[in-house]
Amino acid sequence: MLTNYLKIAWRNLVNNKAFSFINIVGLSAGLSCCMLICLYIYDELSYDTQHPDVEQLYQVGTAFINPDGERKTAATPYRLADAMQQEYPEVGSTTRLVGLFGDDKTLLRANPTGNAMNSKLAVFYESKGYLADSSFFSFFRYNFVEGDGSKALANPNSIVLSETIARNLFGGQPALNRTIHVESNTNGKGDYTVTGVFRSGTVPTHIDARFFLSYAGGGLSQYINGTTGMASNNMFFTYLKLKPGTDARKLEAKLPTFVEKYMRKDLAVAGLDKKQFLMAVRDIHLHTDLTHNVTPNGSLTYLYILGSIALFTLLIACINFMNLSTARSGKRAAEVGVRKVLGAGQTSLVRQFLSEALLLSLFAFVLAVGLVWLMTPVFERVSGKTLHFSVTQRLELLASFFGISLFTGLLAGSYPAFYLSSFKPIAVLKGGVGRVGGSLAAVSLRKSLVVVQFTLSVVLMIALVVISQQMRYLRSADLGFAKEQQLIIPLRSETAKAAYPALKQALIGTAQVKSVGASAYYPGIFNPEDAQFYGEGQTKSDAEVTKINRVDPDYLQTMEINLVAGRLFSAAFPGDTNNRIILNEKSVKEMGFASAQAAIGKQAISDWGQDGHRFTIVGVVKDFHFEDLHVPITPFGFMLNPRGNYNYAVINLKAGNTQTMLQTLESVWQRLNPAEPFEYSFLDADFQKNYEAENRLSTLVSYFTFIAILISCLGLFGLASFNVEQRVKEIGVRKVLGATVGSVMVLLSKDFLKLVLIAVVLASPLAWYAMDRWLQGFAYKITIEWWVFALAGALAVGIALFTVSFQSVKAALMNPVKSLRSE
Repeated sequence: MLTNYLKIAWRNLVNNKAFSFINIVGLSAGLSCCMLICLYIYDELSYDTQHPDVEQLYQVGTAFINPDGERKTAATPYRLADAMQQEYPEVGSTTRLVGLFGDDKTLLRANPTGNAMNSKLAVFYESKGYLADSSFFSFFRYNFVEGDGSKALANPNSIVLSETIARNLFGGQPALNRTIHVESNTNGKGDYTVTGVFRSGTVPTHIDARFFLSYAGGGLSQYINGTTGMASNNMFFTYLKLKPGTDARKLEAKLPTFVEKYMRKDLAVAGLDKKQFLMAVRDIHLHTDLTHNVTPNGSLTYLYILGSIALFTLLIACINFMNLSTARSGKRAAEVGVRKVLGAGQTSLVRQFLSEALLLSLFAFVLAVGLVWLMTPVFERVSGKTLHFSVTQRLELLASFFGISLFTGLLAGSYPAFYLSSFKPIAVLKGGVGRVGGSLAAVSLRKSLVVVQFTLSVVLMIALVVISQQMRYLRSADLGFAKEQQLIIPLRSETAKAAYPALKQALIGTAQVKSVGASAYYPGIFNPEDAQFYGEGQTKSDAEVTKINRVDPDYLQTMEINLVAGRLFSAAFPGDTNNRIILNEKSVKEMGFASAQAAIGKQAISDWGQDGHRFTIVGVVKDFHFEDLHVPITPFGFMLNPRGNYNYAVINLKAGNTQTMLQTLESVWQRLNPAEPFEYSFLDADFQKNYEAENRLSTLVSYFTFIAILISCLGLFGLASFNVEQRVKEIGVRKVLGATVGSVMVLLSKDFLKLVLIAVVLASPLAWYAMDRWLQGFAYKITIEWWVFALAGALAVGIALFTVSFQSVKAALMNPVKSLRSE
């Protein structure tokens, strides 16, 4: 019987090639989109699931309590881990991690051996480096291809490399026990022994590291040894491994007492207040929203958006199938009547039509799998995510997708099956059913489904426009400084730092350079340095956290940060020392000064030292965005760096031949730093890296919106073709009676356009609500204007009109003699 069902189903699909093509292509497109997005979501949900005892791993977070609310971060003081293990028997072990926060690039050089490689190949800048405790690899699983993870960081001056870095440094030779020279702004310089090499895993982790250094042996360990309190120095990530059976929430409830015992005195002196909390490691990526963590968190909101797109595209494809199947009921009605007269029951007919739907979905599944296989590399480039899965995971996912395709076939074929099988044979054979596309209920259902289909498409279109507008705003917003033509050069080694004055002098004399400055940090990258500042007449309780950047005298002019009152640092004022400070408007306001001008010459007092440290305010600059537009502007200050050990040189270029300037700059660099690579970046591009997640979302939404609209158009095209086929004689009569081509086109198009307009009305409030929620993640954002909905509506109407116009024009130009000949 099953074989018979499949044979009949195959014949029907072959005999109706247009119908089969539209449905198979539509379903496969919907399934492939759904599969790709499911792969992405699966990868996002699998973060940190590979670690042993992951259910017992927790990260300690810090919430700074301010009058205007709490500021949460994952950073903690160094001594916290030891104190918690000593205080609570529930804590089995602890480990700490800190990023090389002053470095987005660390200098690595393979020390020469008897078979040394060419120095240009053996020295380079590397990113994503961390300092870690010796217990780190007992918490987190890494696939070691050389060395033993349990001992890798046990000794001072140890380094663990990713396989990629080891290959870059040593070619195909073993890296274990080789020596590397490391120069880092955070940890100083030194020689490190390679004690391990790890290979990138197939399961993602929130610790996206390329190399690890031991705490012991570097400059940071010396700093750590000199600190005792736990009020400040919140720059370490602390992890706990709780003993089996421990209730993390009960332990968290004890932490206020811990703060009182170990921190309250230091907090009172610093004028701070904070509390500690726990986060499960498996929840860090998607279920925390902190200002600072090891790597930026993922976003559940984005997963909901992508998941909705996957559901929408699949639902649109299902609607296409149902619409075309019910529309074709007129052609199948006679078949149903004859088969019922010959004894076929409704159950057997249902099975028959479901068999057709399942066969079609099977074809669509095979095609979709092929599309996913072809499109995965493109999808990975667009999404910025490498989708690694084991064989077992691939089989599980493939089985899940096969189940989805079967469910899709059943869902899409269920209504047509039950609808067609319910026809009364006498009514069918008399011509009472199906002659004009089915009953009133079937026609109403088709119209409702078209409305749903285009509602979903219009929601995606509005979302795409809003996201594109916000991204355009982020790219074009006035940040308060000159971001164009600003070249950033990292100064990592002592040689490079010492050579900066000579580099600056050499560049100032070139025609293409406006000015050159240097600083510890620049806008858009993480700045860990801050202090509590308050103004004259205030107390420590009024102090506000103020970010600090240490600069040379020409940095502010190079960045073209606007002066509001006073003056900027300048070589013309040799008396300026690091006891002078320039603040932004926000900082001056928080210090209680009546105006920017009123603050000039006054004192800004920090929490440094027992009695604080006083700085003379010599200038106030206009507020600028030193962080991305997700967060509001906060107090910021500039100080001179008397030691001259800057992290970055900033070169303001004139418009012109940038490539020629880069060649000139490289030659100057190689003359001053012959043993170091020349690397650079542009400030505008670096700042935009903060919006990578949003850029990827925008690109993904645009692609999938296009596919959803394409699927909708396929369905609309099929329905328009059917509508023309059913009304061909009516059109012939109207033309004989004098109807024009335009009037026939309007007749055939207006019903579809009404449905699309209804969809626009329904989609607008849904899209506004969803996009308004998304925009709440930005401190600075666009306003959703009325024209966004008008534009999306006009596009939807235009697309629908274009889709049905082909069939409408074809019908309107048809010779009425041919259409009426059979009568």
